[in-house]
Amino acid sequence: MASHVPVANGMLPFWRTDPHPLDNYRSSETLPEHSDIVIIGAGYAGSSVAHHILQQVKPGSPVPSITILEARQACSGATARNGGHMKPDLYNHIATIATEHGVDAAAEVAAFEAKHVLAVKEFIDKENIDCDYTVTKATDVQLDEAHFKKLKEGCHRLIAEGSKPTTGVQIIESNDAEAFSGVKGAVGCFTYDTGHIWAYKFVLHLLEKVVSQGINLQTHTPVTKITESTHPSSPHRWKVETSRGTVAANVVVLATNAYTSSLAPQYQGKIVPVRGTCSRIVVPAGSTAPRLTNTYTLRFNAWDYDYLIPRGDGSIVVGGARSSFIQDEKNWYNVSDDSLVLQPAVKYFDGYMQRNFVGWENSFAYTDRVWTGIMGYSSDGLPHVGRVPGNDNQYILAGFTGHGMPQIFLAAEGIAKMVVNGLSFEDTGLPRLFKTTSTRVEKGRSNILEKTPQAGESAKL
Repeated sequence: MASHVPVANGMLPFWRTDPHPLDNYRSSETLPEHSDIVIIGAGYAGSSVAHHILQQVKPGSPVPSITILEARQACSGATARNGGHMKPDLYNHIATIATEHGVDAAAEVAAFEAKHVLAVKEFIDKENIDCDYTVTKATDVQLDEAHFKKLKEGCHRLIAEGSKPTTGVQIIESNDAEAFSGVKGAVGCFTYDTGHIWAYKFVLHLLEKVVSQGINLQTHTPVTKITESTHPSSPHRWKVETSRGTVAANVVVLATNAYTSSLAPQYQGKIVPVRGTCSRIVVPAGSTAPRLTNTYTLRFNAWDYDYLIPRGDGSIVVGGARSSFIQDEKNWYNVSDDSLVLQPAVKYFDGYMQRNFVGWENSFAYTDRVWTGIMGYSSDGLPHVGRVPGNDNQYILAGFTGHGMPQIFLAAEGIAKMVVNGLSFEDTGLPRLFKTTSTRVEKGRSNILEKTPQAGESAKL
């Protein structure tokens, strides 16, 4: 059984080049001996759970003691390494979910994700958070005729069967796709509302706020084990063991994503660490290249795609490069080391804009930085949210399959309602398919590798 823990020397992504004062923060020199609630992970999930727990405490009620334990710096995992896409899925994987679970359940997921775009904006505006949040349009560019046809049929089927969120998707047909998108060889496009964000700044704002309200944040404190207390007089159910000592806790929240199985072995093979690659491309001053305002996905076929987020400073964050490394499974699957980047992926981003976008041939755009990040892929493509099966007072918010930005913030609110108010999962309003269950955990099949090219299949270079 592989044991996955965050490595000490993860690569520096663009988003973390200007660290916040809480980056290496410890609220106290030593760990508290006990805490009502221990949250493991100080990324998007952990910080959102902490925020929502405090929000759920009724005025005049006692505020629970809360400790956040983070293995490295605050928000140093996948949250600060992705592209920042607050992009709901309204037609793509949603069509697969509809086939497997029914259109009503799929539409719940799509509506939940779509809700994030404006809900997060409203929260950011209310809190006056400086995190470059932008609401714009997604342009999903299709470069394979057969796959475009399949996606289009799935989109129409969803609408016909009553998936209301999917009605917000506009389809651009083949004759207009290249002109609409500016992408060479485009055979079709899907466009709809989306957002993008500097997620590190958002998370550090949440952490700053909850620390000011008394939450104890402990960075550089990797958790090594969670065990049940055997002391008969102990009021605390769990012992959370770390490299710096043990914290006794009534409630434990696993906001650990890719690293979940090292602390909750029942998720071994159910939440798998997957290494991804991201880059920042810079456009020199004075370039006459068309300025991008939408976000993009360039989908080359069923398994190969890149994503692009244009930034206000003129740079473009581009993630993907799957075709350069996916043939060798050990490069990306069940891998938790984000301290290095594969050289084929670095090479892939060279000349990316010139290669793919009309009018960029003489832009002199160049790759400024390439980094890796570790995502937590769920074996069935759906996140695990709720009470850990068989473990009372343990909760999980993990397994987002590289798609957590439009799922986590409001899912964390659901976890907070369960922790503070004792609500059942069904009473939180969360999508039914997100619920972690013993059936899902015990299910043998995994579709992660099913969706990658077979050995020997030629990759797009």
